[in-house]
Amino acid sequence: MRREELISKLCEPRGGKMILLVMDGVGGLPGPEGLTELERASKPHMDELAARSDLGMMHVVGVGITPGSGPGHLALFGYDPLEHQIGRGILEALGIGASVLPGEVAARANFATFDGEVVVDRRAGRISTEESRGLVELLSREIEEVEGVKVRFYPGKEHRFVVVFSGGELGERVSDADPGREGERMTWARAEDESDGASARTARAANALIRRVREVLGSHPRANGCLVRGFALPPDIRSLEELYGIRACALAVYPMYKGLARLVGMDVVEGLRDLSHAVEELSRLYDSYDYFFLHVKYTDSRGEDGDFEAKVRVIEEVDLHIPRILSLNPQVLAITGDHSTPSLMRSHSWHPVPLLLFSPYARPTARSFGERSCMGGSLGFFYAKDLMGLMLSCAGRLSKFGA
Repeated sequence: MRREELISKLCEPRGGKMILLVMDGVGGLPGPEGLTELERASKPHMDELAARSDLGMMHVVGVGITPGSGPGHLALFGYDPLEHQIGRGILEALGIGASVLPGEVAARANFATFDGEVVVDRRAGRISTEESRGLVELLSREIEEVEGVKVRFYPGKEHRFVVVFSGGELGERVSDADPGREGERMTWARAEDESDGASARTARAANALIRRVREVLGSHPRANGCLVRGFALPPDIRSLEELYGIRACALAVYPMYKGLARLVGMDVVEGLRDLSHAVEELSRLYDSYDYFFLHVKYTDSRGEDGDFEAKVRVIEEVDLHIPRILSLNPQVLAITGDHSTPSLMRSHSWHPVPLLLFSPYARPTARSFGERSCMGGSLGFFYAKDLMGLMLSCAGRLSKFGA
C-alpha cells in the first residue's frame, strides 16, 4: 500500500486545527558571525515556542537533492514529490487564475534584459507589477500565434508572467529557455527527447515566441526580452480533502504558491497585500477550515539576492506575528521552509530545512529555533513528505494502524 493511501485510510473525520507557516527558503548557512540567518535573527516568540515544541530537520526531496519550490511545497502538503512531478508553469498559471485546458502547455516567463545574446538581468530590474502588466497587454495585442501555435499571456507579479501554448499536439518535456545565470549567453528551449515530436513542437514555439518578444520590446531600457521555463500540461492529483478529509485554506501573496494550493484543492484567499493582512484573514476565517497554509516569500527572495541581513529582518518580522497566530489556539503549528536558500549561495540548496512542530504532544529538546538546535531535536532527520502525517497525528486525526 502506498503511504498516501495508508494515511488516507487512517484519517478521522474530526480533530484539531492545523497551521503550516512556510518561510520560503528559510534554511541557511553560517554567516560572518558563525550563525545562520535563522540563528542570528532576534525572534523571541519563535524561540519561546521552540522550548515547548518538537524540533527536527527535513530532507525535502532526497539527500543531496536541491528542490524547487513546487516539489518542496508538495512534499510539505504530504505528496511524494518524486511521484507527483509537476512543472512550475502550471502552478504559476493556476496561481493567477489562468485557464489551462487539457492538451495546453503553460509556462512561466520573466521579463529580462538582453545585451545581444547575453542575458544581463534575468528579472529586468524587478520591474513593477503595474509596468509588467502594461507590457503583457502589449504582447497580447501584438502576438497571437508563433510557429502555428496559439499563445495567450497572463500578467503575474513584478517581472513574472505566464504563457499558455495551444493548438495541435504539444508536449511538456522541454528544457528551459533560460541560461539560469546572468552574464551568460541565451540558452534556447529544446525537447528533452528528440523523438518526442509534441515536445519538440512546444520548444520551437517557445523559441519563436522569445524572438518575437524581443522584436516587440526591443526599445525598452530594461525589459527588452523574456525567458520561458517550467513547461507543463495540467496534472491529475487528488485533493487534500479527498486524501485526508480536511478543508484547507491558503494565504499567500505570490501566484505560484496560490497555484500550488489550488492544485491540491485548497481554497485561496485573494487580494492579500502582505503577511499582516494574511494573518488578519487567518483570524477571520479560522472557524471555517481545518488546515491553513500561510506563506512568506521574502525569506527566499532576500536569500537569492545574497542579502544576509535583509533575510534576517524578514524572519524577525515574521516573529512579530507569532503571538496573534497562537492566540487562535491551534492544536498544531508547524514552522518551516520548502527548501533552503542560503544568502551565501544566492540560490536554493540541498541542505535540510529546520522544522518547529508545536502541539500538546511535544518532546522539547532546545530553547531556540535554528538549524543547529533542530539538528539535535526530538524529530531527528526525516523526509518532508512525512510532515503531513505528523501534523494529522498531533491534531488527533489519525487512527491506529493494525490490531
